[in-house]
Amino acid sequence: MSAFRTLDQADVKNKRVLLRVDLNVPMEHGKVTDATRIDRVAPTISEIAQKGGKVILLAHFGRPKGPDPKESLKPIAAAVSHAVKKHVSFAEDCVGEKAEAAVAAMQPGEILLLENTRFHKGEEKNDPAFVAALAKLGDLWVNDAFSAAHRAHASTEGLGHKLPAYAGRTMQAELEALDKALGSPRKPVIAIVGGAKVSTKLELLGNLVGKVEALVIGGAMANTFLHAQGFKVGKSLVEKDMADTARSILAKAEAAHCAIILPVDAIVAFHFEANAPSHAYGVDAIPAEGMMLDVGSQSIERIKGAIDEAATLVWNGPMGAFEMHPFEKATVEIARYAAAHTKTGKLISVAGGGDTVAALNAAAVADDFTYVSTAGGAFLEWMEGKPLPGVEVLRQK
Repeated sequence: MSAFRTLDQADVKNKRVLLRVDLNVPMEHGKVTDATRIDRVAPTISEIAQKGGKVILLAHFGRPKGPDPKESLKPIAAAVSHAVKKHVSFAEDCVGEKAEAAVAAMQPGEILLLENTRFHKGEEKNDPAFVAALAKLGDLWVNDAFSAAHRAHASTEGLGHKLPAYAGRTMQAELEALDKALGSPRKPVIAIVGGAKVSTKLELLGNLVGKVEALVIGGAMANTFLHAQGFKVGKSLVEKDMADTARSILAKAEAAHCAIILPVDAIVAFHFEANAPSHAYGVDAIPAEGMMLDVGSQSIERIKGAIDEAATLVWNGPMGAFEMHPFEKATVEIARYAAAHTKTGKLISVAGGGDTVAALNAAAVADDFTYVSTAGGAFLEWMEGKPLPGVEVLRQK
């Protein structure tokens, strides 16, 4: 991608390469329980090592208020070593004498993991003195942590002003996928946005109506839009105070010639629990005691029809209470339909957000989408049209 500097333009041989990665992985009893994030950055680590660079890994872990053994990155060194099939050394600090000594002892091709950057207050404050202490350890900086790119912290943004800055392969893949989704997409573009609350996705919806040809709204968010249009939604989760906002989004969409696709029917239960007895109702006939927990079969067919007409799909958020059976049906069925279209080359499909990734995994189609982003907050801010500090600093000057 010409807009950003990548590893293709970096000379790493015999250089000290500060590589910002996301190692914020789930742990139990000192062991990593899900190595997805480590596996994603492994190719960048290996490439720099193979090219003769000294790979110095920077990462945060958890939200420590200072040095805390429970939040140490030390146990993660073994998991990184396993992923890259190469020994990974560990330094007891990320700046100062211990870090400097560990870096000075490195040979080309070796890998060193520095201690949690958040053990120092200067990290989140993007403190110039802390940035300088980090920069002292490297000759160039590679950012491969898109998931932290929405934060202007020392290791995610500050270093880009002190050292030559490049995007790692994971960052590059993410930026290229997002450009295909919303930057310069194949049209028509359809967006599917689900989840519980309009209030958390206001800026997202506002940005999307100006960029896509059709916007599918599902999940409990759809209840708020139906309520705003005068439908009775029973005991469904609804943000009544967001009705005016919902109406303004509908008006903005109409002005932008963006079709809004709301449910026409819903799967309704009277108890919010797995396997609760449920029935399909039209949205104009929701029982007073009922809760809409998924979109119905007519709505699923309408969404499939919209996918048939689309060249690009952007997805964030499930269609219903997908974590409870049988209310995952719409999300799973639509995900599999989009995946099938992607496999035949008819559709570019980009999805992201924690619940979305979980839903695609539940449908066993995450690998069939064009790109699935695991970068929750950063993915959402990108979809909202906001500049991300950790990305902006990588732009070609």
